[in-house]
Amino acid sequence: MKRIITWNVNGLRSALGKGFLEFCAETGADAFCVQETKMQQGQAVVDLPGYSQYWNSAIKKGYSGTAIFTREAPLSVHYDIDAEGHDTEGRVVTLEYDGYYLVTEYTPNAQDGLARIDYRMDWEDAKRAYLMKLDAKKPVILCGDLNVAHNEIDLKNPRTNRGNAGFSDQEREKFGELLKSGFIDCFRYLYPDTEGAYTWWSYRANARANNTGWRIDYFVISDRVKERIKDVKILKDVMGSDHCPVLLTVDI
Repeated sequence: MKRIITWNVNGLRSALGKGFLEFCAETGADAFCVQETKMQQGQAVVDLPGYSQYWNSAIKKGYSGTAIFTREAPLSVHYDIDAEGHDTEGRVVTLEYDGYYLVTEYTPNAQDGLARIDYRMDWEDAKRAYLMKLDAKKPVILCGDLNVAHNEIDLKNPRTNRGNAGFSDQEREKFGELLKSGFIDCFRYLYPDTEGAYTWWSYRANARANNTGWRIDYFVISDRVKERIKDVKILKDVMGSDHCPVLLTVDI
């Protein structure tokens, strides 16, 4: 049984001062998949005894970035998604194991006014092709901040956010295309009708206290192994970021 945590920490150096290491020690997960590290490896000491560390940092300092801290050494490690033009922002780390791939992703934000929507659409197509290539070899566990609330149930105010970044028709359709390509949203597979289950809250207007949030942090798994999903827990009471961690328990 594997216990895997995904968390957009919104700056790992900041999170280190807000209990990140203590959280890791307390939960003792098999792997911690981190997005938006906003740092290069070595800019801070991430003291996690017993864990190997794999980093993919953006060329631009203080921006984006992903990492995986894992107890089990992988067979191989791969960075980015094998697509020209998508390899400078440190958005993906892939670890290969005997029976599966573990992929963490920080999906590009479409930005205000959907200013970056064209790049986002290109990313989605390239990412989907990359995941399908992996899936042809062995099952895939994808996790991370995918920057989209798929359906109206996945955010507090769908009507007023329709068309905004993260809830545009284009982004929602691309997520649907990914699922149709042989993958499943682990949380919704187990909890199809659960409302108020969010993973990100704005820092404005007491959004977190009022649970005015969005579910944009996911575990997505190859459909053919969906019966191995044992639970997905949204750890909404864990502070330290505007996102909360999500825990997958999977028999793989």
